[in-house]
Amino acid sequence: MPYAQDVDQIASLLKQHPTWNAINPKHAARMRAQNKFKTGLDIAKYTAKIMREDMANYDNDTSQYTQSLGCWHGFIGQQKMLSIKKHFGTTKRRYLYLSGWMVAALRSEFGPLPDQSMHEKTAVSGLIEELYTFLRQADAWELNHLFRALEEAENAGDNAKAEELIKQIDSHETHVVPIIADIDAGFGNAEATYLLAKQMIEAGACCIQIENQVSDEKQCGHQDGKVTVPHADFLSKINAVRLAFLELGVDDGVIVARTDSLGAGLTQKIAVTEEPGDLGDQYNSFIDGEVIEKAEDINNGDVVIKQKGQLVRPKRLASGLFQFKPGTGEDRVVLDCITSLQNGADLLWIETEKPHVGQIAAMVNRIKEVVPDAKLVYNNSPSFNWTLNFRQQVFDAWQEEGKDVSAYDRAKLMSEEYDNTELGQLADEWCRNFQRDGSREAGIFHHLITLPTYHTAALSTDNLAKGYFGDEGMLAYVAGVQRKEIRQGIATVKHQDMAGSNIGDDHKEFFAGDAALKAGGKDNTMNQFG
Repeated sequence: MPYAQDVDQIASLLKQHPTWNAINPKHAARMRAQNKFKTGLDIAKYTAKIMREDMANYDNDTSQYTQSLGCWHGFIGQQKMLSIKKHFGTTKRRYLYLSGWMVAALRSEFGPLPDQSMHEKTAVSGLIEELYTFLRQADAWELNHLFRALEEAENAGDNAKAEELIKQIDSHETHVVPIIADIDAGFGNAEATYLLAKQMIEAGACCIQIENQVSDEKQCGHQDGKVTVPHADFLSKINAVRLAFLELGVDDGVIVARTDSLGAGLTQKIAVTEEPGDLGDQYNSFIDGEVIEKAEDINNGDVVIKQKGQLVRPKRLASGLFQFKPGTGEDRVVLDCITSLQNGADLLWIETEKPHVGQIAAMVNRIKEVVPDAKLVYNNSPSFNWTLNFRQQVFDAWQEEGKDVSAYDRAKLMSEEYDNTELGQLADEWCRNFQRDGSREAGIFHHLITLPTYHTAALSTDNLAKGYFGDEGMLAYVAGVQRKEIRQGIATVKHQDMAGSNIGDDHKEFFAGDAALKAGGKDNTMNQFG
């Protein structure tokens, strides 16, 4: 509702309650405007519509892909969105990513944990709620400055300025954006997945990413030892997430089905199959095994399946897990993706071992033969050595073209000596264009970096510690942090204001009038920053 209209409505309401005469309708309308979303479900419904619109726009124009960075704390997510608005003027097509890896490493009461779903389930929904708390505070903070300016303009009788500020207030773009939230492998059976999905949605998640690994054997997608489940097991969890969305009225909720099959060589179960060629039979056809010629060759305790009319003894490890045939990863990925899209998933996530547009496109094109509008969420992972990967890709392309590459050692292309070479510069250009190329050629709707802020926090802390505890002393902070904050217009330079001090002062005046004891007077050292 427009601010002026809300003021009038509240004024009318106050007339019906004479004992509320201390309330200024402008103050109430202002507080309403600074709190756009009342519940997490309001956020989930709002952001789901944004994602659906973005997906449709991408289908029409692949240059309209979306992006996000993984954030492990509400403050980090808030500062990211403030920065995006400052530099680009809008938050459109920019999301947040919630990484299960970072929840495990940074948000568990057990302390740092590996990415194996060992952290508390509720830590995931807790982080979603925290992220949106900080994004809503960013709205309140930004609008508070506009309202303060409006009050000054009105007190000065500057009607033109006041009208312009009211327009800015009414057209204010929220910092609240979609979060793609990682539910890992569902933290248990389908019921456990449903219960956690509900918590995540109630906290504000409009998009949940779930993977086809065994829940109690879950590994990071970039580590070894991954174990997948039969499609029926995975689809039951997709159904659980969808029903959680529908139960809570988030009808546009988005499900990302992630497959780790490219790097997973093991399965926990042999799939149930009713007839040759059904989904269970297709899954079992990838299991490695030894053909059994006659019944007496079956030993005590052997598990035997039928593959293409032959009896086969699957290769089973001491752990009881079964082994897939070598070289079947891509075929399993394609089957996983088609099956997920045909059974309720909206987007795909294919975990790969390197950032290679051609490799991704080869799989996606096979999927699109069956599901033409298939779209990916792709992990631009810090687990890749991006510099080395792209230099090797350029090296290989040149070699295939017959170009002389004798000046380069493929195994040592990470070396700094190659930074300013033709190969090094072209590799950087390929890296720069990776997201554009991947979205155009490989169906990537959403690009994310899972844990960039884990690395940026470590890097910036290292730089500050090196200087501050060394010869630079206080200059390390002043030159390396504060001076840059001032010159780059980083909001946190006024950290009291960023934390809500000015909002609190204004509320004190709303609550107590002239009796309010404010923090933002002449002795506030934040005044040194203008």
